[in-house]
Amino acid sequence: MTISNTQAVKSTHTHKTPHCVGQIRLIPVVLKLKDTYNIWQNYLVQFPKANRFSIGSKIDVLFLQAIEYAFLASYTHTDEKRLLLNKSISKVDLIKLLLQLSWEIKALDNKKYAHLAERFAEIGKMLGGWKRQLLNKTPETKSQEKH
Repeated sequence: MTISNTQAVKSTHTHKTPHCVGQIRLIPVVLKLKDTYNIWQNYLVQFPKANRFSIGSKIDVLFLQAIEYAFLASYTHTDEKRLLLNKSISKVDLIKLLLQLSWEIKALDNKKYAHLAERFAEIGKMLGGWKRQLLNKTPETKSQEKH
């Protein structure tokens, strides 16, 4: 993307609300993911060292990918939006599984796990609603389903 395109994207997606980071407008699900990631960062430093650099690191990477895909989906055309949204949903589902595993191995205590699980339930509903809205708006054709 050239500088002029970047400036055009920023100028068309900016407004002065609490949902802006710098000059970038964030949709509610990206905000929720971002805020949950901040919470996760506080919990990650309290993980036992043996788990922090294995399962903790994996969750961290998946978290950033889920945020990235949701953010990119918010700016793309409908054709690409579905693919990116599905990737974000997959990452979120895997994070939920790994958080449960972290809780089971006692790397994450009950209170922290419950707090994250509650937030991920909301995120899942938001992503699922977005996906349903896209499917209702532009149903996939048989040729698109094969990709």
